[in-house]
Amino acid sequence: MATDYDAPRRSEADELAEDSLEELKARRNENQSGVVDVDEDVSAENFELPGADLSGLSGEDLTVKVVPKQADEFTCSVCFLVHHRSRLAEESGSQLICRDCA
Repeated sequence: MATDYDAPRRSEADELAEDSLEELKARRNENQSGVVDVDEDVSAENFELPGADLSGLSGEDLTVKVVPKQADEFTCSVCFLVHHRSRLAEESGSQLICRDCA
């Protein structure tokens, strides 16, 4: 079938303006799906990783040894991570900025 490229184009707004109310109702019912939205948090609770046994963690206390900041380390004023002095990119007054944030 030949296409007439000189003919005026019709937009969706033009087509919707000419559609009857019955056609619009029928089109609306076709577009609706019967799928119910599922909350991702609820589905994530029921998802189990293969080979992962996390049952022992519920009553177990996790201990982490915290080491204080060393003399050759600084805290970035942008990302607030502790870095070695070799990662220092800028120092303006008390503002120390790491290479990642600079």
